[in-house]
Amino acid sequence: MDSADVGRGLDRVEFLARQLHAALVAAGHTVAVAESLTAGRLGAALAEAPGASRTFRGGVIAYQTEVKASVLGVDLSLLSAEGAVHADVAVQMAEGVRRLMDASYGLATTGVAGPETQDGERIGTVFVAVDGAHGNVVVEPGPGEAGDREAIQRRAVVAALELLRDHLRPPQEQR
Repeated sequence: MDSADVGRGLDRVEFLARQLHAALVAAGHTVAVAESLTAGRLGAALAEAPGASRTFRGGVIAYQTEVKASVLGVDLSLLSAEGAVHADVAVQMAEGVRRLMDASYGLATTGVAGPETQDGERIGTVFVAVDGAHGNVVVEPGPGEAGDREAIQRRAVVAALELLRDHLRPPQEQR
């Protein structure tokens, strides 16, 4: 962010969402989201930014494991073997929402915000994934504040927006 953005009161999430919409509009692309631990926060961040009606296709809040399988097409054997908090689950969620919403990009979040562990994963474990025409990428952002659900969810939203931004940039711009 630069000083003009701070002067306008933009926070990191709002700044990234605006930046993404501008890049998506310029490229003629769209994005859809599949969310678990963020429970709609990622979609809300994208929908609240100017330009959303041109680039944001919609989203699925797949909070329950069954919804990940039945709506997004996440493989049941993967969910049974690894649980819902896994890098491959994030990738399949991104692929599923991209297909379901006929979007250029699918963006997904899964993880554990607490107050309890899930599928043997510690609180603060997060995976975000993006899927597009050139394949997919999944990242596991660093550990957040255990016990602070809001901070973990916000970190996941920022990580997802940054992942899409980095995926949209040509390789020479990512240095």
